[in-house]
Amino acid sequence: MAVALLHFVMPVDFSTNICSLEATGGRTLAPRSDCRVRYRNRNRWSLYSLFSEPEKGSKFSIYSSLVANPVPEAAAISSEQKVYDVVLKQAALVERQLSNKSTLEVKPVAFVPGANFLLKEAYDRCGEICAEYAKTFYLGTLLMTPERRRAIWAIYVWCRRTDELVDGPNASHITPSALERWQARLEDLFAGTPYDMFDAALSDTVANFPVDIQPFKDMVEGMRMDLTKCRYNNFDELYLYCYYVAGTVGLMSVPVMGIAPESRATTESVYNAALALGIANQLTNILRDVGEDKSRAFAPFGFADVFLLQCKKRKVYLPQDELAQAGLSDEDIFSGKVTDKWRHFMKNQIKRARMFFQEAERGVDELSQASRWPVWASLLLYGQILDEIEANDYDNFTKRAYVHEYHFLALYPDPKSNSGKATDHAPLATPRRHGQI
Repeated sequence: MAVALLHFVMPVDFSTNICSLEATGGRTLAPRSDCRVRYRNRNRWSLYSLFSEPEKGSKFSIYSSLVANPVPEAAAISSEQKVYDVVLKQAALVERQLSNKSTLEVKPVAFVPGANFLLKEAYDRCGEICAEYAKTFYLGTLLMTPERRRAIWAIYVWCRRTDELVDGPNASHITPSALERWQARLEDLFAGTPYDMFDAALSDTVANFPVDIQPFKDMVEGMRMDLTKCRYNNFDELYLYCYYVAGTVGLMSVPVMGIAPESRATTESVYNAALALGIANQLTNILRDVGEDKSRAFAPFGFADVFLLQCKKRKVYLPQDELAQAGLSDEDIFSGKVTDKWRHFMKNQIKRARMFFQEAERGVDELSQASRWPVWASLLLYGQILDEIEANDYDNFTKRAYVHEYHFLALYPDPKSNSGKATDHAPLATPRRHGQI
């Protein structure tokens, strides 16, 4: 499921070292990890009780038309179809691994002999970063099995580092070529050649879970879009962006979180639900951050000055055609005035985001028992941000919708108690959202 908290938490202050890659031929090491760790036998996966029943069709879908009515080959392929193709490939990857295993059992992460101390330090540091900048989500991961939570921490940190490239303190120094080097570094860590301790944690994770590289590459593509695109003509374009920067997190996470042994859902449907949560979270980010984004300078590399004037050096992530249909324009956003037209427009945008949350909620109970809590934390947290936007009378220009973490802390069982014991079969109580979802 999606763990997309990238834009909700404060920027994390740790370097990707990407700006120095050019001077070192694309290879760099963090001071605390001055040796590379190579992994062998990359095809040996530990599936960690990831079950599904091979059925035809999909129990859940993001859009019913997307599954029931595939786009004809002669027609232009929509963003939804492109993303759906990725979902099918990810589900097929896991099902192939399942078919190759007569029995599935949870195994501890296979640390490389002689490098245990480095990997433990790497995973511990990933956990510290997650705890500091995504406390609610982190507490949910404590209810997972140790192997799963370490892997989720590693994925979380890689996603944050990637996001920080274009949205962090050094964003002004990032160019498309820097993102190319970052992707090359990603490919190396998947091949077993990490460059620093954080890469080592993720490299070990992909060695022990059936995690595919494609969603990671797609997230890097989303960062490229942030460098070169400041307007989205319609929701089809925005949907693709939301998949790249947030929906991908769900596809990365499902193989780690695992599917409940008793689940009768298809693997594809679980991936669809994970994708839906990522899309919903990112749409919520966009609606929450309208005031912040309209003030953000935009300077695409290699573009003519006339393009900069067209973009007005400000980003607008809302669909241009839907703004026009509501009688609104970029100027209305830049003026920051809440009008009846704006309220009507926002109601429709919030309604769509909640539709994705509803799709996501249907898939949470298909995950392994111990993996559901961090997903519920994300779903409930972001869902209530939409409630706060409504409570602020749709003023997302001058008021930032914020939900206090303590609202969710009382929901969590104690990880040290029997009721909060981290096992894949523990019957943990499941929180439910009241109202819209």
